[in-house]
Amino acid sequence: MYQQVFDPVAHSLSWSALFASIPLLTLFVTLGVLRWEARRAALLSLAVSIVIATGIYAMPLGQALAGAAEGAAIGFFPILWVGISAIWLYRLTEVSGHSLALRHAFDSVSDDLRIQVIFIACCFGSLLEGLAGGGSPVAICTVMLIALQVPPVKAAVICLIADTAPVSFGALGLPINTLSKLTGLPVAPLSAMVGRQTPLLALFLPFILLYILDGRRGLREVWPFALVTGLSLAVGECVGSAMLPVELVDIAAALATSALCVAFLRAWKPGPKIPAQDMARALVPYFFVVLVVVAAQIPAVRAVLGAATSTFHWPGLAVTGPNGSLVSAVEAKFEWLLSSGSLLLMSGALVVPFLGVNLKTAVKTYGETLYHLRWTVVTVSSVVGLAYVMNLSGQIITLGMWAAGAGSAFAPISPLIGWLGSAVTGSDTSSNALFGMLQVTTARHAGLPEILLAAANTSGGVVGKAISPQNLSIAAVAVGLPGREGYLFRQVFGWTVLLIAILSLLVFLQSTAVLSWMVPDGWSRP
Repeated sequence: MYQQVFDPVAHSLSWSALFASIPLLTLFVTLGVLRWEARRAALLSLAVSIVIATGIYAMPLGQALAGAAEGAAIGFFPILWVGISAIWLYRLTEVSGHSLALRHAFDSVSDDLRIQVIFIACCFGSLLEGLAGGGSPVAICTVMLIALQVPPVKAAVICLIADTAPVSFGALGLPINTLSKLTGLPVAPLSAMVGRQTPLLALFLPFILLYILDGRRGLREVWPFALVTGLSLAVGECVGSAMLPVELVDIAAALATSALCVAFLRAWKPGPKIPAQDMARALVPYFFVVLVVVAAQIPAVRAVLGAATSTFHWPGLAVTGPNGSLVSAVEAKFEWLLSSGSLLLMSGALVVPFLGVNLKTAVKTYGETLYHLRWTVVTVSSVVGLAYVMNLSGQIITLGMWAAGAGSAFAPISPLIGWLGSAVTGSDTSSNALFGMLQVTTARHAGLPEILLAAANTSGGVVGKAISPQNLSIAAVAVGLPGREGYLFRQVFGWTVLLIAILSLLVFLQSTAVLSWMVPDGWSRP
């Protein structure tokens, strides 16, 4: 049995936090400064986290290795499973020729590449995030942009940045539902509070993407479309978070924004029309994705799929918190058929006959996808293993408690905690699982609204996802640049600093009388 201790170094939280930060510093320095390949950086950081866990936190080596193994398994399934299935689905459209139809469909929206890029990255990407999450927008949209002749690195950076604001409501609202279960806070006010934070990011995103693609000229010439897109996404998320089930916020916002953008373009810069038959052919694969995801929400269907779920105590782990109760991470849960990756895989299997692809080609394409992602599997599994070792040993909580020492001044730091969790785990859901309760506990002691800091964790996490090794690896593979994750990290990092600064300022103002009116009624006090 291992009991977590959060101040193992001279009973000092500050000194303990210094040592706890070493694995994360190792990851960021090797990726961003030394320019290592992501898999090497991730493996070294995992090894460092095990050394800190055993040497500083006195965690038994066997338990540290067991925790790393659990994290590695979860890194593959369900986290990377989504990316594998999403890339396979898109490659099926390539081998069948449907990707050309989809490209023509976007050509019908406008013949201006800059408008097509914003439409794909923001509108279509938000829809994919709402349906599946897990890196699928980065995997699919990056390849689509390259097909439009966008330079590979720019395509990857654009899609990494675009896949931020929608993440909090992504994968059918999974991050917020998880946060609600762990903190005991109701879903509705959590959703509403997040819907009063991330829309600010959504408002800026199209302008950032436009600048990355075409600099000041793009901003000068295409700002009206960027404004319509940003406003539509922001209003869609804000209104949807207050009126719709959390599972539908991203989907509704993406569809409404797409309709408004098309209507705006018909009046502003009319583009060529595409026959309805070609449009339908282009959207067949994604129709099946929507169909399967919606069907999975039907109680009877969900019950059948949910029956194939494994929940068990991970072998070799016996970790308790300071109060003596087992920590939740020792219990593993694998939803074999209900996970987003499995639903995407089912969608691909159903769409194969409609694409005119034979079974042999479909299986061969899947094998090729796995081969191309082989090093991404190593990276993702290592990073999530790192997160589990840090969480189980207590390193993550040490860092969070140290940051919480800021008291009432913690409000602008709160999104940074979510950013850190998502950057390490590659998942806003996992970031909420790591830090959600810590945010609520800090709020109670600091006299801040619980709902505000809990929401800030998931809002900050959406920015951290852009620089997570998982998303970087998926983007690198999608653009044919495996091993160049460090380069992508450096291209994206500055933009994430800008976005998290904007969000931190907003959360700070929401914690004061200036914007406290944005906190849902009944939740403005701890």
